[in-house]
Amino acid sequence: MSGQILVVDDEPGIRELLSEILADEGYDVAVADNASTARSYRQHTRPDLVLLDIWMPDTDGITLLKEWAGNGQLTMPVVMMSGHGTIDTAVEATRMGAADFLEKPIALQKLLTTVGRVLKHSATRAQPSMSLAGLGRSPVIQTLKEQLTRIANLQTPVLLLSEPGSGARMCGHFLQPNNSPWVELDDPVKLVESPLDLLQQARDGVLYIPEVYSLGKLAQKGLAMALERAEKYNVRIICATSEDLAQRATSGEFDSRLYYALGALSIRIPSLREHRDDIPDIASFILAQLVEANHLPPRRFTTAALNTLRNADWPGNLLQLDNMVHTLAVTAEGEEIDADEIQQALRPLHESLPASLIEIPVDQPLREARDAFERSYFERLIQKEGGNMSRVAELAGVERTHLYRKFKQLGIRLGKKDGL
Repeated sequence: MSGQILVVDDEPGIRELLSEILADEGYDVAVADNASTARSYRQHTRPDLVLLDIWMPDTDGITLLKEWAGNGQLTMPVVMMSGHGTIDTAVEATRMGAADFLEKPIALQKLLTTVGRVLKHSATRAQPSMSLAGLGRSPVIQTLKEQLTRIANLQTPVLLLSEPGSGARMCGHFLQPNNSPWVELDDPVKLVESPLDLLQQARDGVLYIPEVYSLGKLAQKGLAMALERAEKYNVRIICATSEDLAQRATSGEFDSRLYYALGALSIRIPSLREHRDDIPDIASFILAQLVEANHLPPRRFTTAALNTLRNADWPGNLLQLDNMVHTLAVTAEGEEIDADEIQQALRPLHESLPASLIEIPVDQPLREARDAFERSYFERLIQKEGGNMSRVAELAGVERTHLYRKFKQLGIRLGKKDGL
């Protein structure tokens, strides 16, 4: 076995016992007797795993976990430990990002199995990504977190309402039970041909339907069937939409009965412009994760750079901001990322806006005017990037799967050399 493990517990006997057991298994073990020592250790070192006691005299483990999650330092798995464990405490810990929960007294085999499994899963995990913990502390975000927490343990279908790139998938993952399947619809045909197969794959977990508004009539019927059978498979169906589903139901484009079934429990996710004051913290959070996970040279934003980010327009919301920080983390020349580098990174998107956009007639209904804007915008961007869909998605701050649906909706046809 290999890996560096930090054991955080205020009881000397437990620290010594866990340290000896893990060291005998070949792990490199460090210990901390309280949250302050663990916090200091984490500032200088990223362990492969942390075993974190919940009840400690200075700062409790849940608070320390939230702190690491909020400042971008939760890039390693954390297993919580408690001799007074409750289901509610375990659920709260996993919602905050804990990988697992061990109840004291910890059985030897349970300890070794959990540590081995968590480390194995951690070794294959994807690049760090945004989570609710790093989304900010503004009133609208606090309200969002409270709403999601209240419905987290329900099985009721959920409809997430948001602009593209605002974090619907992230909110969906927050509602996903710990260590349960996550099945995301990547092809509407699967809903038409085999909706029950999707439920079987997602058994005891989540079936996530992105941009549900774009489903055709047959796929809507498949979704209705899945909703009827979801309880049998213990599956929670979470749907997201960036379009007005009520309007589509009224116009007959979307089945009204299906809309009412989905809309019984809906959560609105705020756009980035609705919590601008969180942008500096979000950008710093993303940057800290990227630097550590990819072993990059130290990077930080200057105060002027953070103000520039706060004041910029983000039509692609969180996804666009995330893409920009990824680019700056790799391309920045020095330790400090200044306002000029932010402006240069923003410029390609602004330059792609054609002058013809300002000629859209104002006597059109809002939806038609918006479609005209988006059609002109994407056509110009596709031309500018030579049909490179990865670049188009990055600059627009739109996921490529959503890009395909958007082009279909707007009637944009791609040439043979253009692909998704």
